[in-house]
Amino acid sequence: MSAKSKPSPDVNPAIDPSTALVPEVIKVNERRVARGFWPKMRRVAARIPFASEALSVWWCARDPATPAAAKGLMLAALAYFVLPTDAIPDILAGIGFTDDAAVFAALMAVVGKNIKPGHRASARAWLEKITTDD
Repeated sequence: MSAKSKPSPDVNPAIDPSTALVPEVIKVNERRVARGFWPKMRRVAARIPFASEALSVWWCARDPATPAAAKGLMLAALAYFVLPTDAIPDILAGIGFTDDAAVFAALMAVVGKNIKPGHRASARAWLEKITTDD
């Protein structure tokens, strides 16, 4: 969009992306993630190609060394992942997680540099553990 162009009138003005880093919103996202991340990950990890990225983001978001802005964006992406209703319902075979994958791809492009080798190693270890436990 150029500086002179106007946003589409179809864009929902009630959704303001700048609120993702408001402390109250971060707290809500932290609670959603704390409640829903592990149950959902246990159910779907074997079926989603971005499981390693989602797990790396989770470990990075819990790392005290991660900058607050990056952590806020990560928690927003993780909260979207655990929502039972999203743009494309997860129950749709083959396409249900494409919106979640797109969110994680965009997130990685913006804050991926904050994900350290230790976060990735923890993600791989967890994935190996659940695949050998089955």
